[in-house]
Amino acid sequence: MAMPKLSMSEVTTYRWSLEEDVRRYVAAGYEAIGVWRQKLADFGEEEGVDLLAESGLQVTNLLWAGGFTGSDGRSQHEAIDDAAHAIRLAGAMNAGCLVVYPGGRNNHTFRHAERLLRTAIDVLLELAEDAEVTLAIEPMHPACATEWTFLTDLESTITLVESYSTPHLKLVFDAYHFGHDRAVLANLREIVPYTALVQLGDRRTAHGIDQDRCALGKGFVPLSEMMQCLLEAGYQGDFDIELAGQEIELSGYEHLLTTSKQAFDQLLSPVSPQ
Repeated sequence: MAMPKLSMSEVTTYRWSLEEDVRRYVAAGYEAIGVWRQKLADFGEEEGVDLLAESGLQVTNLLWAGGFTGSDGRSQHEAIDDAAHAIRLAGAMNAGCLVVYPGGRNNHTFRHAERLLRTAIDVLLELAEDAEVTLAIEPMHPACATEWTFLTDLESTITLVESYSTPHLKLVFDAYHFGHDRAVLANLREIVPYTALVQLGDRRTAHGIDQDRCALGKGFVPLSEMMQCLLEAGYQGDFDIELAGQEIELSGYEHLLTTSKQAFDQLLSPVSPQ
């Protein structure tokens, strides 16, 4: 069994710059990075793409594009134009996928919100295919989703993805949002074919709008069981560590990089070849 690729998301090291992230992730032994567009823009997009290429870090995902329902104040046209630019960036850095947050309900019916998302996908899929970029839609737990997405379960997200029947549209499976759900864990074999990226997060508190996460293995999410189920179900994609919240911000980032990588190796050990 090939070892899965592990990246650290730049969201985790919120206060560091792109340049600091790249240097310190490499020093901590990471082979991949989840790139946050805000940090890339702050550094300079062209310069950032060059920096990433020179670093040797692979990009598992570019975070994020979306907001097609208008929930963040942009028009749909503006959101689609921004997503088109993000697709070009993702292609330039050979990212494993571009994470898509469709946008919150924004007082729309579910059906109308879905129509707005489909209108955007219809425009963007051809660009994604040309750039060889996978669009990865991320559903969220209902308690966290208001600002980000009207898709709050995996079933409806899979139904949407499946309707397009293209390898360039998949979903993100985030352990923080759904890794606790026994029904989900029991059906991972059906979820895996549609999954572009697995994000790893843990929690000790109830789901909430701030998405307060804790260090891997220190919370309620059965991460080892989940990862074993994913790999046994044939998942061959990347894992991305995404941690945020008050407890994470109080941690030393260097320590967090080291302990997160160690936790991943320990979580993986039951399914790794001896």
